[in-house]
Amino acid sequence: MKYGFLIPTGDPLTIAELASEAELAGWDGVFYWDGIYIGDFETYDPWVVMAAMAMKTEQVRIGAIVTPPARRRPWKLARETLTLDHLSGGRLVLAVGLGALDDGGFSKVGEPTDRRVRARMLDESLEILVGLWSGKPFAYQGEFYRFTEMTFLPQPVQRPRIPIWVVGAWPSRRSMDRALRYDGLLAAAIGATPEGLPGVTPETIRAIRNYVEARRGQQSPFEIIHEGMSPGDDPAQAASIVRPFAEAGATWWIESRWLPPNEPPDLLRRIRQGPPRID
Repeated sequence: MKYGFLIPTGDPLTIAELASEAELAGWDGVFYWDGIYIGDFETYDPWVVMAAMAMKTEQVRIGAIVTPPARRRPWKLARETLTLDHLSGGRLVLAVGLGALDDGGFSKVGEPTDRRVRARMLDESLEILVGLWSGKPFAYQGEFYRFTEMTFLPQPVQRPRIPIWVVGAWPSRRSMDRALRYDGLLAAAIGATPEGLPGVTPETIRAIRNYVEARRGQQSPFEIIHEGMSPGDDPAQAASIVRPFAEAGATWWIESRWLPPNEPPDLLRRIRQGPPRID
């Protein structure tokens, strides 16, 4: 199990400092988020923020949870990601999904909002990213994107490519199979838990793991990522929360404090308490 920390609040310099603190405290990854306009919430460009994070750290993985390629030009995203991969020394992970429609970066600016359309745009965008990252001549003719041959240099630092984590909504076969074509799955669920609450349970993770193993066999390593919250001031309780997900097959736990109290001082306190170790 690896441990990441998502930083949802703060200005770019503060976020970079928190990323440095997370590295010192033993976290394996530090993540920001990708949004355009979420009401009056203070929002910064993730690629600029992650560049600052990269300059303040040396070892942790960095990424944004999650980037919706449907509202980005894939060739521009290819340039941004390979640049950040070089800047960070090969530590970027690209986490992608359809995107949340409460972001005005969709509805307020005329981007497609239909789920099926965004899914097809996501599929094409990922194909383009992999093609352009190859450093070889690449052209594309799809439903949404078309361009003549280009060769993007330099290639990313990481081989065979920058890792791609894709949101996988269990039990949608289409969603799951999209994620299986890449390097990791950000676990999501359709429907509700037995308690009537939406969310991912250890049983969800176990079902996803079984599906992954049945479809991929012993191919290259594949990450299963779960977001959650654990109390930093009670290691035993934190371990009891995280352990069922690890035993079910999750390979990453990302501490995600989307709701208050989650201002930078709150985040710093939790960061310094360290990951919720289960061993």
